[in-house]
Amino acid sequence: MRARDLGINIGTLPTGPDNAITDVSGCRVGHTTLIEGSGPLVVGNGPVRTGVTVVLPHEGHVWTEPVFGGHHCLNGNGEATGLLWLRESGFLTSPIALTNTGSVGAVRDALVRLEVEHGTPRDSLNSLPVVAETDDGFLNDVYGLHIRPEHVERALRTAAGGPVGEGNVGAGTGTICHGFKAGIGTSSRHVALAGGVAVTVGVLVQANYGRRARLCVDGVPVGRYVSEDEIPGPSHTEPAARSGGSIIGVVATDAPLLPHQCDRLAQRAGLGVARAGGVAADASGDVFVAFATGNRHLRVSQGDHLFRAEMLPNRFLTSLFEAVVDATEEAIVNSLLAASTMTGRDGNTAYALDPARLHEVMAAHRPRVSK
Repeated sequence: MRARDLGINIGTLPTGPDNAITDVSGCRVGHTTLIEGSGPLVVGNGPVRTGVTVVLPHEGHVWTEPVFGGHHCLNGNGEATGLLWLRESGFLTSPIALTNTGSVGAVRDALVRLEVEHGTPRDSLNSLPVVAETDDGFLNDVYGLHIRPEHVERALRTAAGGPVGEGNVGAGTGTICHGFKAGIGTSSRHVALAGGVAVTVGVLVQANYGRRARLCVDGVPVGRYVSEDEIPGPSHTEPAARSGGSIIGVVATDAPLLPHQCDRLAQRAGLGVARAGGVAADASGDVFVAFATGNRHLRVSQGDHLFRAEMLPNRFLTSLFEAVVDATEEAIVNSLLAASTMTGRDGNTAYALDPARLHEVMAAHRPRVSK
């Protein structure tokens, strides 16, 4: 189930064919999902409700064919490796990986190992992969160190274009958003510019943030109408749970952008989070990474002494900003609708948002979404 299946069409721009980040040509997504055990938490033994999600910017070898990239941190109570070099160099030189808080190091090390095994030349750009996290500890044995190199390898090996798995998959297996079970979500927009130029913008989120009462969907304050008395949330059973939380967003485009323009795109993802009800709480890690594949010829080799890059004029960026904001909001909604109720460690349960109930609330406020 996705937002558009309920007649919820956020914004006015058209989506790509799969309404996913993979609508950006060459972009691929892969997941490894780990669901093991039940009952009381025993650190190191589980229960396990976690995983890895990887985003590859194109079908080539990103370690030797980097793309321009940038990032934005809305609130920094979280971790994302490789961002200092991304900022300094302007290059994304690795896949982007998402996982849980306790496994950032394991995923980072696995990516470095894979780069070496692929024979990346030593004159390439520094090996500082981008790995980001959110805390799935309400459901998962987050410090049990369950993510291993083979899980990262599997996510990379199975990465593909086309429709993207959403909800309880990969890095979203154990995540919660606005008091409902959530996970991975994605959306895209097609942007027609002057002179017949057309570009695609895609967003993928790992949604794990927010209070129930603040949830908005396309301007409707859904969280005020679907209370925790109706569908329990984490705070219903564990008052301290999810006071902050985090969200990671990956923004992709095939437009020819320079690194500082990628920073600007990444920044706009925060507006999509705000429209859905996020406030970037003190305990929240809200990090957004953007890359642009419009300059694919930036191959690293000793013989390269001059790169010629194209740049979309800044006056066209507003349409891309709009695309990022709308696609981010819709990706969050898709992460909620695709997820299913899950019970994890200590019997903790995260309940899914009932699509029929969401449709009922939306239709009461927006008759146009009625079927």
